[in-house]
This record gives sequence, structure tokens and C-alpha cells, in this order.
Amino acid sequence: MQRPKNQPAAQVADALNQGCFCFDLSPEALAEGLESALGSAELAEEIRERNPHLFARQPVFVNAAQLQRMAEVVAAVESVVALPAYEQQILASSPEIARLGPVGPRSAFFGYDFHADAKALSLIEINTNAGGAMLNAALARTERATCPALSGLVPTLDSVLAFEARIVAMFRNEWRLAGLPGELASIAIVDEAPELQYLHPEFLLFKRLFEREGLTPIIADPAALDWRDGRLWHDEQPIDLVYNRLTDFYLEQPGSAALREAYIRQAVVLTPHPRAHALYADKRRLAVFSDAAQLQALGVPPTVQDVLLEHVPRTRVVDSVDAPRLWAERRRLFFKPASGFGSRAAYRGDKLTRRVWEEILAGGYVAQDLVLPGERRSSERAGEKNLKYDLRAYAYEAEVLWVAARLYQGQTTNFRTPGGGFAPVYSTTDATPASCCSERRGDLASYIFVLDEADAVHPLPHALYVALARGEATAPDWAGVTVRLADWYVRLKDGEPSTVVNETYSLMSFDARGRVDWTETPSPHPHRPGVARVSEDTAWPTVAQREHMTRLLFSASTDGRVAARAGA
Repeated sequence: MQRPKNQPAAQVADALNQGCFCFDLSPEALAEGLESALGSAELAEEIRERNPHLFARQPVFVNAAQLQRMAEVVAAVESVVALPAYEQQILASSPEIARLGPVGPRSAFFGYDFHADAKALSLIEINTNAGGAMLNAALARTERATCPALSGLVPTLDSVLAFEARIVAMFRNEWRLAGLPGELASIAIVDEAPELQYLHPEFLLFKRLFEREGLTPIIADPAALDWRDGRLWHDEQPIDLVYNRLTDFYLEQPGSAALREAYIRQAVVLTPHPRAHALYADKRRLAVFSDAAQLQALGVPPTVQDVLLEHVPRTRVVDSVDAPRLWAERRRLFFKPASGFGSRAAYRGDKLTRRVWEEILAGGYVAQDLVLPGERRSSERAGEKNLKYDLRAYAYEAEVLWVAARLYQGQTTNFRTPGGGFAPVYSTTDATPASCCSERRGDLASYIFVLDEADAVHPLPHALYVALARGEATAPDWAGVTVRLADWYVRLKDGEPSTVVNETYSLMSFDARGRVDWTETPSPHPHRPGVARVSEDTAWPTVAQREHMTRLLFSASTDGRVAARAGA
């Protein structure tokens, strides 16, 4: 029998996304958490009435290696932007307001958006006023695992509080970097008609957070701000710092006049600011990050080039000269406005009409290689369509602060999908507990392990086992391999493994593509003609493997003994 390789963590994550429903993100739990965060029922009621699809019902699982890789991509982008040659090249063609003298603040709440599945991780967009961070912090307060084995994945209250503390520290650091006198005292959260914005609940959460930290916050439309006496004002309140949620990235609209004047005169800290948008968020920058020749010309180190070229889909600025080629290749491209936001006027190439194509050719678009998002099964009910998801890494000063997902149907994220919206992200590894999504029947559960010839034991989440057995998943690392399986049927006490009731051992063979092939799987039973018959003890574990499985199932307090095999 061939020796199996370690189970890929990415396959574990994909299987859990298809079969794990062990978390409670119910509206009732959410309302309780939001009331706790705000101190009243006001926010929960607003979300129920105006934002019914703001939060998803299920989390998204992502393997830990991909989360680490996301952080490496963020650091790689930051290292390129820091190059004088890059800054000079980009700002030379940017609006004048982006070319003001040296700007100290780094800009708060960058959002790096990724598509990810078991095969690939792709940076599809960078935002400099990414929304949702405080909403996801509030969501983290509500999460509950209904499966005890997964309770360790749920964020602790301490981790949420630490994240919120880093948010406040980020704004205080923006003030410090600006070099203005005195201490930060007042913050204006600014967006056009903020009370009508879909993410208005988040503005309320920010306001509450700043108040707890002794700051004076207001929520305001930019047109409600005044420039007088060398200061920016809201009524009689002087404003020290503006948390900028506007999509008027270069402050060109009439309503932004006072804010623009204060920013040009460096009399207010604006974060994020126009310079940051020009350097990071204009989608034409992705054409630089995904082009080997341009990276080489800028002097980007080879190791950084490798990270970017692997994880940033090839992006090109649309030019009418290339129209015939782009039209011919459109089915594998995604077209986005260079300065767009919120997926507005973005199109999959295979959905294009000739009318829209003419608008794209008129200018201001980029064409990005199409990379499909990951998928999350939305319900245990059969036949329901999977939801797509993307991942958003909230970052500051090249460091990832939090990662969240957005579930949706359609071409792009929309917060209009039942069951969709912001979702927590849980990290999986090769060491994901065997009890993850175990098959449970009342106070009994089935736990699956893969045994190799080196006495190693690999927990196999039940969702992945079922998907493999049904032919709904593949395991490329086991292609051409026959593995031994141990299925321990365990009695639970207070939701925890208590006693092993029964042990079953079997074999599972995989074809050259990593798909389970039952016709080639050796069997101890004579009723399968043409299939090799093996002795019943062929799949049994060694003593070391039995001890390993016992340790995985039972706590350190277990005396090391396992109940005698019943019926094996």
C-alpha cells in the first residue's frame, strides 16, 4: 500500500465551506451583539429595517497559509509604492491635489480584496476607504460555535477589544504623523448624506468607539463643514481629523470645497487622502503590479516581483488600439472603471453587450484576467445555490489588522443576496481537529482519521470525507494512492468525546486525478467481483496510531485508555 501525503489544508477549508454549519450567526444573536456594541437597540433595529442582507448566516473558512500569503501580498504592494521611482511615475499623471508636498499620514483602513479557493489566491482590488471594519468587529461579538470542537475558531472578546484599540491607535498615529500641535480631540466621520448610506450603521459604531476613547466625534456631510479662521468647523465644533469615507477621491465636488481648502492648507488631517488613492486605489496601478517589465524597470527586487506576479491577475489599461484583441479575449476578462468604487459599472466580459463595449472603449477602464471567487454553501438544504465570496484584508502601514469575507450572488458583491453580506473568516490548517463537522447523531458522533505507514495520523473533517466519498471533491495529493481510514464512533458527554463505542477500519483508493475510485478500492468482503480482496486487519492501526487518535479525541485529563472495540 502506498503512503499518503499530508492532507492539504486548502482542501479542508473548501470542504468546510461546502459542509460545515456549526456556527450560529442568527439575527437574534446579531441583534444582541449589536445592542451590546452600541449600548442600545437602535442599531440592531436600523439594520433589520434597512440592511437585511448586511451580515451573512455562515462563516467562510480559509487555510492559514493563504491568510499568511495575503499578508505577504500586502507587504509586497507597500514595498513597491515606497519606491521613489514608482511615486514619481504615478504622481506625474495624477491630479494636482495628489501631488501636494510630503504628506505624513499613511491613510487609515486600506482594504485589499482577494478572490481565493483551494487552487489560487488573487488580489483583485485595493481600496483606500474600505468599509466594514467596525461592522465585522461587532459581528465577532455575536459569533457562537454550535459544534464544541470548533469553538476555538471563534474570536474572543479580548481579540475584538484589541482590534478596536488598534483602530483608535491608528487614528491617533495619523494625527501624530501630520505633525500638528496639541492632542487629537475631535474626529469627523464624513460621507455624502451619511444617514442615507448603506453602511451608516458603521458610522454609528465608529462614533460610539471614539466617544469611549474620550474623543469628540461627529458624523457629517462634507457640505456641512465650514472653512473659517484657519480651521475646519462643523457648526461651532473645530475639527482636528476627518475620517474620509467619500468617493469624491480628489475632493472635486462643490460640497467638498471646505474640506478641500482645509486639506490644501494642511489645517486638518484627512485620512485616507487623495495622494493615497492615486498611489494605491486607482485600478491602473494593478497594471503595474502585474507586469514583469514595469516591475523590473522600477527596480523591484525579484522576490517581491514573484509575489506580485503570482497573486495579482494580469491587468491592462483599455486602449481602443487593442479593441479587436480585447473583444476576442473578453470571455476571460473582467472590465472595471479605473476610478470606480463599489463594483459600479464593472462587467464580466462574457456578459458584455456592444453598447457597453463602446462605453468601455471610450476610456477610463482596465481589463483584468478573470479569476473566479471561492464558493460557500449557504444552507444544509439540498439544491440551494452556492454563494460566492471574496476576502477583504483591512490593513494599515503594511500590516493586516483583520480579515473578513463578503458573500453574494451575481457578478460582484452587492449586499442584496439573502444569506449574504459580511461574514467572519476562520482559519484552517493541516491540524484542524478531527471533530470538525463530525457526523453527529444525538449524543454520538463519528470521527474520521487517515493513517499512514509512518505511524502518523491525519484528522479528516467529516464534511471532506463525505464530499470525497460522494465524488464531490478531489484530493490531488492522494492521486494514485490507497489510504487507510479509521472511523471511531464516540459517545459524547456535554458535547465532548467521552467513550469510544465502535471502531471501523477500511481502505479508500484514489485515481490519477485524486478522485475516489471505489472500483479499485480493495475490500475484505467477497461480494464485489473483480475487486481485490484483502484480510480484515489490513487497515488496522498500529499501537502508536491508536495512542495518537486517543490523544486527539480526549483531553489531557484522559487516562489514556480507550474503551474496548465493540463490534469491530
